[in-house]
Amino acid sequence: MKIDKTFKTVMMSAVILGTITSCVKEDDWSTPEIICNNRFDEPTTTMVDLAAKAPALTGTNYSAATYKIPADGPAVIFDGYVVSSDENGNFYKTISFQDKPENPTLGMQIEVDKSSNYADFPVGAHIRIKANGLVLGWDRATLKLGSVDPTYAIGRIPGILFTRYMAGVCNGNNRMDIAQIVPTKLPNLNAARATKYINTLVTVDDVQFVDEVVKPKPLTYINYITGVGQDTDRGIEDKSGGSTVIRNSGFSTFGANLLPTGNGNITFVVSKYNANYQMLIRNTSDIKFNNPRNIKPDAAPPKGGTAISYLGNFTENFESYSVDADTFPKYVNDPYLGTRYWQIKTFNNNKYIQMSANAGSGPFQTYFVVPVDFTAANSLAFRVNVGFYNGDAFKVYTTTDYKVGGDISEATLTDITSSFTIPKTPTSGYGVLTPAGTYNFPAALTGNGYVVFKYEGAGGGVTTTMQIDDIVVN
Repeated sequence: MKIDKTFKTVMMSAVILGTITSCVKEDDWSTPEIICNNRFDEPTTTMVDLAAKAPALTGTNYSAATYKIPADGPAVIFDGYVVSSDENGNFYKTISFQDKPENPTLGMQIEVDKSSNYADFPVGAHIRIKANGLVLGWDRATLKLGSVDPTYAIGRIPGILFTRYMAGVCNGNNRMDIAQIVPTKLPNLNAARATKYINTLVTVDDVQFVDEVVKPKPLTYINYITGVGQDTDRGIEDKSGGSTVIRNSGFSTFGANLLPTGNGNITFVVSKYNANYQMLIRNTSDIKFNNPRNIKPDAAPPKGGTAISYLGNFTENFESYSVDADTFPKYVNDPYLGTRYWQIKTFNNNKYIQMSANAGSGPFQTYFVVPVDFTAANSLAFRVNVGFYNGDAFKVYTTTDYKVGGDISEATLTDITSSFTIPKTPTSGYGVLTPAGTYNFPAALTGNGYVVFKYEGAGGGVTTTMQIDDIVVN
């Protein structure tokens, strides 16, 4: 009897194991089929016809009155196909879906007080919504479907009630119908900024992240403040000059990844918040920037550098230059980001160079590059002044591998800023030029190279004015 029971147990285990392995393909463990049943009757309307009942937006009013679908009226049932996924945290308690898996006419978003919706409704899921009792309308420029809520015009459907309104459409084997979503191919990013594409999946070729977020070093997908991820916009551009932003959630699992620096194809769900379009990727596989980066014409190329001379002993007091001059044959003046150059200014009959981001737009990084014979030189000194200080905007470096007029991000820069005293006042008005201190070049620093003065600021951010005079190398 003991042997017989053991034999039966082994045989039963083998049958169960065989059943399990026969239902799952070797390469399909990560996406098991979802068992479902056709909870709702056949559609009684279309997304397009239902959407027409939403009160229209007018002017710059991005939220309109809502339409409540009668709870006790005729059944309002329609189909859609899921295009979003919250698996990687970039969508939060929302599901975006469109009316067809390819060439959609309309997209919509449903609000649900529930996470991990991708497990029940993955990308491509054929869904059926019974909308009776729900609220439909434009909320901050996005067409949404949700529940009646005393606080919000369109509320989140409670998670425990969600199955009352949404279910999968099943095939003959009681498995959810998963369609292949074909993103709408658009000619450029500007074309994606259209109401008809909101909450639909689109794709655009020949796209890259803007210089400001990948140069000189790529940023991460999101910013962190004291270790906490923040919702972050990262600009993208295409070869035709079109642009938009990728909006990344502070909860995205890929937030700490570095942005890719190349060029290629991007797929995203079109989204909008009031007047601003903000595109949403499902995960980083939506970005395929595997091609070399497109190099745009430099709107502000490096100036000067036509009479470079490597000296071990000299003083530059800028008195030989005209006011507002920005071209220095003996030096290089390079706006790496933005279009502002260091310029000659004067006060009390004294000339100096000045740089500021005040009243500017976007980020600024401008380098003033001074050639030096480090073998012959012993030290560096200069005078410095600030105006309207609202943050540190100044750095000093040495380098020996910079190529005159080349890409300064490719040079190895050694930061020596801490060897100098850089003022942090006044916050209103201007101070006076004062000695910043003296830096002794290390004995190991030899050969021809450069001292680099860098200004870094941004319109709407750090706009401190910096002034430099009497650069002394000896």
